Amino acid sequence: MHQLIGDITLCILFAWGLGLAAHFSRQPLILAYLLAGFFIGPFGMGWVKSQESIRTISELGLIFMLFMIGLEIDLKKIMRAGPVILIAGGGQLLGGCILGALFFLAIGLPDGGFDALYLCVACALSSTVIIVKVLYEKHELDTLPGRVTLGVLVLQDVFAILFLAVQPSLDDLHMSIVLLSIARVATLVATALIVSRYVLPFLFHQIARRPELVLLGALAWCFLIGEIAEQLHLSREMGSLVAGVSLSTFPYALDVTAKVTTLRDFFITLFFVALGMTIPIPNGSVIGLALMIAAFTVASRLATTFLPLYLMKQGLRASLLPAINLAQISEFSLVVIQTGLIAGHIQSETASAVSFAFVVLAVLSTFAIGRSDQLSRRAIRLLKRLGFRDLDRLQAGEGGHGAGAHGEPRRIVILGFFRAASALLNEIERRDEAMLDQIGVVDFNPLVFKTLSGRGLQVTYGDISNVDTLVHAGVGSAEIIILSVPDSLLKGANNEKLVRHVRALNPTAKIISRADRLLDVEDQYAAGADYVTLTRLTDAQELFAAIEAAENGLLADKRAETDALLEGRREVLP
Repeated sequence: MHQLIGDITLCILFAWGLGLAAHFSRQPLILAYLLAGFFIGPFGMGWVKSQESIRTISELGLIFMLFMIGLEIDLKKIMRAGPVILIAGGGQLLGGCILGALFFLAIGLPDGGFDALYLCVACALSSTVIIVKVLYEKHELDTLPGRVTLGVLVLQDVFAILFLAVQPSLDDLHMSIVLLSIARVATLVATALIVSRYVLPFLFHQIARRPELVLLGALAWCFLIGEIAEQLHLSREMGSLVAGVSLSTFPYALDVTAKVTTLRDFFITLFFVALGMTIPIPNGSVIGLALMIAAFTVASRLATTFLPLYLMKQGLRASLLPAINLAQISEFSLVVIQTGLIAGHIQSETASAVSFAFVVLAVLSTFAIGRSDQLSRRAIRLLKRLGFRDLDRLQAGEGGHGAGAHGEPRRIVILGFFRAASALLNEIERRDEAMLDQIGVVDFNPLVFKTLSGRGLQVTYGDISNVDTLVHAGVGSAEIIILSVPDSLLKGANNEKLVRHVRALNPTAKIISRADRLLDVEDQYAAGADYVTLTRLTDAQELFAAIEAAENGLLADKRAETDALLEGRREVLP
């Protein structure tokens, strides 16, 4: 026990030290944790030698990581997922596994094991930790490519659950064994869902104001379902995943997640450090296999994510960005590989190669997602030279409303279409529907393009940061130009730069722009804006009015007024 405590102390100290170095050098923290484990482990300095300590640390970290992944799987979102996400996710998983089987068998992996199968599954999964972190920092989780990416990640997690259910029986995989495994999983899932639906809400309601009991209850639930899974001859790791999934739609799920997050980060750190301890010094064959795995993962994402989205007419940009976002190996892949290694299904050389490929792609993918807009612009130019057609060309070929060149320039042009523009169009529709014929919209969201074109509005598909797009959209002859997208969502520009571009193209138009910060207002006026909106001012007025209504006992009346405004709204982006 004292040895275990000493080993954990070393893990945390070196993880923190290398984590600081990774933070200041802007490298992924997971890479720092893996390096820390390698440095203090048996293949490095040898300060942690106990295999029992390594296994215990790794299992604890794995249980907590899967529990938190389960908490983040929203079953309701899967049920509501549109055909785009379902087809994209299904195509990526099925296509990735088929291509993986062909590729890994072709390069001659060892016979007699399941190396190729495990590599297919590992390469089909993408990193939730890396993707969500970078997209959150870029404010892109709520964009169309962001939602498609998250939807595919959820489907990947479901696929991983199904594989982990069958994995223990791979040595003797008969139909009866598969059915028995499915029955065990069904029993575990049913038990977890029933208890979480009918028992846990009452218990958590009673202790909602006792944070320590909420945390303890979540942990008790995690380990209870894990132990039930163990008794059903599944695994504690899978049980913890099911425990998390069963709480994902729980009324107190957000509260549980918030309280478990700190503890989760601690044990996830231990998991990756322990994983680093198992990585031997690579030889040439391991490095070669790792590079092939990394190259295949990137290539297969482009083939299995970009092509399905492109064929569903999502446009080049919205098809490329999810492929770039998903182009890495998941931490869940490392879980799958570790279970295969423990079960004796794969060779240690294969497991080491996947770990190295994970590290390589974690670093490259972090930079690629951070610069996905620049990468997609270059890729789009190349794809167009190769004959791929974007939505603007497709719409022009179909003779629709989309291209600005196929209709008279509009008097009012909305550059960029997000929630404020969606609300504005609905307001115009309710108050002065005839004005819709005077409006043109420019945006590169394929959903916006399709919906507005279907309603008969003139919409130009294109990037508003591109001057050619602005010229094509008729900005030079417009009378009123509206910029309503926040700076945080604009790609390749901000509202001040857009105002300057628009003013250069049209010296006489009235430009109405949006500022996120007080400091931006004067800058946009100096750039040529005629009026700058600041949403925090209108929000403040609305909040003050709500406070006054509450003070006077009229909050119900104010809510009724707002409900009347919301009733019957037909917005493009609800």
